[in-house]
Amino acid sequence: MRTVAMITSTKNPRLVQARKLTQRKHRQRQNRFLVEGLQLLGMAVEMMETSTGRRKIVPGELFFCEELFTGPTAPRLLAQLTRAGAEPVPVSAAVLDSLSERDASQGLAATFALADMRWSLDELEPIIPPRPGLVVVLDKLQDPGNLGTLIRTADAVGVQAMILLEPCVDPFDPKTVRGTMGSIFTVPLVQTGEIAPLLARLPAWGFQLVGADARRGQPAWHSDALSGPVALILGNEARGLSPELHRRLSGYVSLPLHGHAESLNVAVAGGILMYEWLRMNTP
Repeated sequence: MRTVAMITSTKNPRLVQARKLTQRKHRQRQNRFLVEGLQLLGMAVEMMETSTGRRKIVPGELFFCEELFTGPTAPRLLAQLTRAGAEPVPVSAAVLDSLSERDASQGLAATFALADMRWSLDELEPIIPPRPGLVVVLDKLQDPGNLGTLIRTADAVGVQAMILLEPCVDPFDPKTVRGTMGSIFTVPLVQTGEIAPLLARLPAWGFQLVGADARRGQPAWHSDALSGPVALILGNEARGLSPELHRRLSGYVSLPLHGHAESLNVAVAGGILMYEWLRMNTP
């Protein structure tokens, strides 16, 4: 399986380039992002067995250290990712630790092609009609932790897609990827700065455009705004929904604040609203 000599220097050019992937500009330049952790890599392998996953999830370098393997999972993932086209690169424990942001490395870290993971609206069209359900639109979110939590929750609810309105935090930021716990590989992600075409396409697919706004609309459980196919739009952490969105919305939902807090964290609010949509639309 070892196609190259073990890398023992943290100054090796491969490692230098891989460590740069913590920065967005280098992820874009290299067209790849780094993933570590057995659960995340296991989700990637699971999704690569689907027809969509085989097309969208493209592994690249696979850094591994057998010394750090503690059970059967890491060797199995190493073999599966290699069969899927990853290039296995043996490294020393110190080298893998230099790539890892975990307290203790689990012995594997892999890169994946970035551009292939992005979806366009045209690519979404075949998987949504004729049975639209719930999509989540995020308006210029800035916090990677919030985005990671929202992607993970969207996966749990069965959201059909998540659409990120730019400028937005990078979904392939290491903190975001970790926060998804592997759902970065399961939820179709669209990144776009063109709001008008999006707001025209979603109603054409059958979605109501519903905004989350603490000052407008009824509490979600006293409203029918989340009934049926919905594009739930969540605003920026500091500024809320953009003015151009308000003009196109068909309704609003809110969450009541009974204590002294002035607002809810967007990931918390989004999670509550996604599950309220699921409750209202589950027979």
